Amino acid sequence: MIFGRRATGAKARACREDDEIRQGVTPSAALGQLGEDAAAAFVCRKGWRILERNWRYGHVELDLVALDGLELVFVEVKTRTAGGVGSPADGVTPAKRARVCKAAQAWLSAHDAWDRPCRFDVLCLEHDGTTFNVEHMPDAFRFSDGRRAVDCRNAAWQPW
Repeated sequence: MIFGRRATGAKARACREDDEIRQGVTPSAALGQLGEDAAAAFVCRKGWRILERNWRYGHVELDLVALDGLELVFVEVKTRTAGGVGSPADGVTPAKRARVCKAAQAWLSAHDAWDRPCRFDVLCLEHDGTTFNVEHMPDAFRFSDGRRAVDCRNAAWQPW
């Protein structure tokens, strides 16, 4: 570590990574947080209003809950390093989709919003070291395989 002056470049990055690991934040978790920040900025530029970030219920989480006009959008954010193994979209497995749907059900119940139109979007971000490349996948999946898990209060218009 450098004392008395500010570290720059690779030394600063190494110091930050060391500090993050000591504080329990891995480099991949730090990249994920940066990706979620970039995703939030992306949806704000689209004119959406963010209602929740990292909303948790038990062991499930919603990365972003936003309003696109009058439609609720449950946004799953996947961030990867450019040139790494697999694309961000590869991380949206059937199990992950099921967890996101379960979290959306909990959010709708907690906010008494079962009558609101909604959809599931995925934002795939690749970080090249300086910037993020964002791929937006609107209406990326539907809750069609797990109807038995859906609360009986769902409305007919809902995608599941």
